[in-house]
Amino acid sequence: MQDLFDDQISAGKVADDAAHVAKLFPDALNKKFEIFSYRNAATILNGGFPEQFAELTTALENFDITKTMIRTPGGSKGPIASYVDTLFSDAWQETRISADLNVRLIHAKQPSKTLSHYTRHGFLDGHRIDFVKGKVALDLEWNSKDQTYDRDLSAFSAFYDAGAIDVGIILTRGTSLDSQYLRTLGKVLNKDGTEGADDVYKKFGASTTWMGKLLYRLDAGRNGGCPVLAIGITPNCVSSG
Repeated sequence: MQDLFDDQISAGKVADDAAHVAKLFPDALNKKFEIFSYRNAATILNGGFPEQFAELTTALENFDITKTMIRTPGGSKGPIASYVDTLFSDAWQETRISADLNVRLIHAKQPSKTLSHYTRHGFLDGHRIDFVKGKVALDLEWNSKDQTYDRDLSAFSAFYDAGAIDVGIILTRGTSLDSQYLRTLGKVLNKDGTEGADDVYKKFGASTTWMGKLLYRLDAGRNGGCPVLAIGITPNCVSSG
């Protein structure tokens, strides 16, 4: 499913130094997740936001999804998204940004003289992020179309440019949760828990949200100036239930 020679897939060519990033996280998390940092996101998060960093590491330490969750169809909000909601306190709020732009045109040689003034209402509007606490943002992408990353990174950039956040985090499906692993899970489950007809791996195509597709966008700078931490869920996060 995931061909690393695809020209729209990356292994993190311009990410921050992996050895430095690994030192910021407990060894157990480095073994459990794929972690990539862009624009010093990990350093900013660790040094500038110790409370959010501690809550993130605790959530990742507790992160444990089951094979049943993966096999169960998602719908509007699947079992994995619902589970992630339980890992963060109510202080992490789903947040939408809205901003007007106040514009003043000033005489070049007489700074006290305003030539005109107007407001562009709704200059920023509609960008949403799943979890925001203070100036730290986090989005989950488990199995959507990979273009969803463009929406997430655009939202991070809008929040960042407005001074609303200093760092963004995306929790997504890691490279090692590939079709080879997913084939071992057999058939999807029906809503009543019985085994369906379709193979699980067919739900997770190459054009869905997985780490290679995210890193390609981060390498291309689609996050703008916003530092981004990309965290990939691996088979080490999956229990047998």
